[in-house]
Amino acid sequence: MDILSLRDGTELFFKDWGSGQPIVFHYGWPLSADDWDAQMLFFREKGFRVIAHDRRGHGRSTQTDSGNDMDTYAADVAELAAALDLHEAIHVGDSTGGGEVARYVARHGKGRVVKAVLVSAVPPIMLKTESNPGGLPLTVFDGLRAALAANRAQFYRDLPSGPFYGFNRPDAELMSGVVDNWWRQGMMGGAKAHYDCIKAFSETDFTSDLKEIDVPTLVLHGDDDQIVPYADSALLSVKLLRHGRLKVYPGHSHGMLTVNADELNADILAFIRE
Repeated sequence: MDILSLRDGTELFFKDWGSGQPIVFHYGWPLSADDWDAQMLFFREKGFRVIAHDRRGHGRSTQTDSGNDMDTYAADVAELAAALDLHEAIHVGDSTGGGEVARYVARHGKGRVVKAVLVSAVPPIMLKTESNPGGLPLTVFDGLRAALAANRAQFYRDLPSGPFYGFNRPDAELMSGVVDNWWRQGMMGGAKAHYDCIKAFSETDFTSDLKEIDVPTLVLHGDDDQIVPYADSALLSVKLLRHGRLKVYPGHSHGMLTVNADELNADILAFIRE
C-alpha cells in the first residue's frame, strides 16, 4: 500500500495510478478514495495520472483524534502533492472534498494547480448564518451528529439508501450495491474523525478561498441534491470564483458522480481538455 507519513505522524493512505498530467480526487464525507473508482479507471485510460487519498480519520488512514478540520485537511494534501512532486495538476472535489479543494488550491496550490472542479460541493458555507440566510440550520447538523453517535452502522445504511442518491424519490430504483459500498467505506473510518468532520464541512466558510482561486474552475451540481442544496452552494460559489463556470443537472442527486458517472466523467474530461 502507498502510505505517506505526515508531519504529525499521521499515516495517509493514497492511490497513485498511471502517468501523464495528474488529476487529484477528493471525496465526500464519510467515504474514502474508493468512491472515485469510476473516475480513476476512466481518466487513467484517457492517459492521466490519477491520485486519490483517504483523508485523515477516514478509510485506511490513521483514525486521528485531532486535526479533523479543513485547514489540516488542506495542509495534508499539500504534503502529499509535495511528496509526489505534482505540477500542472487538476483537483476534483466532491461534496466535502469540494471544500478541501477550495482551501487547498487557495492556500497551497499556486504553481502546482492549473484547473479545479467542484462537484456537489459544500462551499461557500452550508450553515445558516446572518450572512448566509439560505443555509441549513444548525439543528440539521446536530441531527447528523446524534445519529452517528447513536448507531453509526444504521445511519450509514439510512443515508445512502435515502436522500444521498435520491433513492427516496417515488420513481427511483434502489441500487443495493451502491448502498453497500457506501456503508463499507463509511465503516472503514473512525467515528471520532467522522463526528468532527460534520462541523468541518458544515461550518467552514470558504468565501475567501473561492475569491482567491485564480485557475479555471468548473462547478457541477444536481438540482435535486437533498444533501447540499444547489441554490445555496453552486449558484453562490460560481459568482465568487474569478474564472468559474457552472453546469446544473436537472433531477440529479448529491451522489451523481456514482449513479451518473458516464455523464459527469465526459463533462469533466471536456473541461480538462479545453
